[in-house]
Amino acid sequence: MAFYRYHVFMCTNQREPGEDCCANFDSRRMRDYLKARSKELGLHAEGGVRINIAGCLGRCELGPTLVIYPDAVWYTYVDEKDLDEILREHLQQGRVVERLRI
Repeated sequence: MAFYRYHVFMCTNQREPGEDCCANFDSRRMRDYLKARSKELGLHAEGGVRINIAGCLGRCELGPTLVIYPDAVWYTYVDEKDLDEILREHLQQGRVVERLRI
């Protein structure tokens, strides 16, 4: 059995000025937000959800990026509402949020 049900990797990579990167979209703050929300909901624990910072995930041109394993589902997001939807639908209910999938 896996230690976590879901492992979320959120790119927070900063590239050279003028280059596309997730950090241009405040990705570190967004990662902190998603981690805090998962803790508030009691999901951030063994058997639950783990939210981690990732280096470059190589999809910079698509906006801020996260990937959820073991499902290997990739998402982009715009704001906290999008992250709340991913949290509620995918991480709690196991349903992929197609509108945010990349």
